[in-house]
Amino acid sequence: MKYRLISLIIIIAIVAGSTDIQAQSVLDSDVEAQPPKDTHQPNILLLVADDLGYGDLGSYGSNINTPNLDQLADEGLRFSRFYTASICAPSRAMLLSGNDNHVAGMGSQFRNTEYWGYEGHLTDRIATIPQLLKQAGYQTYMTGKWHLGTGEGQLPPSKGFDRSFVLHQGAANHYNNTGLSQSYSTADYSVDGQPVSWPEDGYSTQVYTDSMMKYINEYKDSDKPFFAYAAYTSPHWPLQVENSFWQKYEGDFDQGYEKLRKQRLASLKEAGMVTDGHELPPLHDEVRQWEKLNPQEKEREARKMELYAGMVDNLDHHIGRLIRMLKDIGEYEKTVIVFMSDNGAAGEDFYNDPRDDFLQSKYDNSLENMGSPTSFVSYGPPWAEAGSAPFRYFKGYTYEGGIVAPMIIRAPTMKRRGEIYDGFVTLTDLAPTFYEIAGISYPDSLNGSPIRPLVGTSLTPVLQDKVKTASSDNSWVMERSGRVLVRKDDWKLVKPPGSEWGDKTNFELYNLAQDPSEKHNVKDKHPEKFQELFEEWEEYKKENKVREMF
Repeated sequence: MKYRLISLIIIIAIVAGSTDIQAQSVLDSDVEAQPPKDTHQPNILLLVADDLGYGDLGSYGSNINTPNLDQLADEGLRFSRFYTASICAPSRAMLLSGNDNHVAGMGSQFRNTEYWGYEGHLTDRIATIPQLLKQAGYQTYMTGKWHLGTGEGQLPPSKGFDRSFVLHQGAANHYNNTGLSQSYSTADYSVDGQPVSWPEDGYSTQVYTDSMMKYINEYKDSDKPFFAYAAYTSPHWPLQVENSFWQKYEGDFDQGYEKLRKQRLASLKEAGMVTDGHELPPLHDEVRQWEKLNPQEKEREARKMELYAGMVDNLDHHIGRLIRMLKDIGEYEKTVIVFMSDNGAAGEDFYNDPRDDFLQSKYDNSLENMGSPTSFVSYGPPWAEAGSAPFRYFKGYTYEGGIVAPMIIRAPTMKRRGEIYDGFVTLTDLAPTFYEIAGISYPDSLNGSPIRPLVGTSLTPVLQDKVKTASSDNSWVMERSGRVLVRKDDWKLVKPPGSEWGDKTNFELYNLAQDPSEKHNVKDKHPEKFQELFEEWEEYKKENKVREMF
């Protein structure tokens, strides 16, 4: 690897914050740290936003104020076709392993079983980024959302992190440890694997950011580089943020979600993120027309989006604090920054779920209380459709709106700055990118146990040269809980949710070059291509022991 790549430091954004919690560092006993192999190894700071929509950054065309992330885009590279899984935990498993979510143990987000691929935690079939970077001499830190197993040996200290302050589950109140249901009434947190309470008066984004800044500051005089993974829980529901952040957006969304969706399409085109010929797909069936809402409903809906915008604004603010600290301690120009979302915009609304009245019994969603610690607001399918514009649907679906997310990479010595990369990229490409930049090779085994090969491809050529695509075959297969996609070149096979598992006729075929909105199912016009991709799905299903029951 050339020196200019070795000197990079990568940051991928996930929301982090502040805490006074003290704990002893718990080192991973399974991975022995080694001296750095190269004194010029970069720091790596990985920042991930939770449920951020494709068009929600200023640099992607949004009206939401994100100056710090926009500056990273000006200094780096925006990705217009960055693929994730369709939901949180499988994305995080693939991100940290560079491998398939079944191989990593997260074939389903909601089940912990004895079945291969559905263990509900990271398995020994993979090596994590912090494990391998730690072996190469890195300090490794994590703050924020873990969501990859809570049992013995499953938390961050056992997966390579020297220091960690994490939420074990997938979501919680941003101000306290209240959970989401009768069965999950209290959220769990730990520092270096040891249980802790949520700090009084702490807000998630600030707490996680402050914790990460503390870890980096504590070891800033070390001769070791760092890998820092900040997994923010913002702007994931519940939509909660202090008034000063959301009130600046009062009135900005009174026109409704359908007009915002059209505005986002136009601004995405102006920003160069989609082509001029891109059209909006039909709205999801659950979306009511804005004109059919009464004045009170419109006021409440507009407030939801104001809160969401405030959370994104707040997230950018705290990422800015982290960036300023890196500059103050002389690490910014040694750092590559990668910011991403873990999936498409979120359309869930658990507060109004008729199967569980827990949230309604605990929270007050009256208009005057929306956004406070005692409210539990989700913006639901209508605003998610605007957030995922210009694509079809949102989080949970394997249509483009659920799996194409924003990503920015900024590195001090990269050649490409202020540009947009339109090639096909997946989150499994990030682990091999980090390894190449750090100058280490991926092993065949870890601690005496064989591990699966990486499935991704390093993006370092993309950062330095104007290559058309980073992947040799431009293909990917992904499944989560019966929702399937097979991507090969411009073709995409999709199995919609709710369709019969074994019925081949339920699958759909799209040509994304001609139809990026996935409006026209062309499997009858291209039976040979449909069969080709379906056979790839069948092979994947066998290789990864995909189970219909999940």
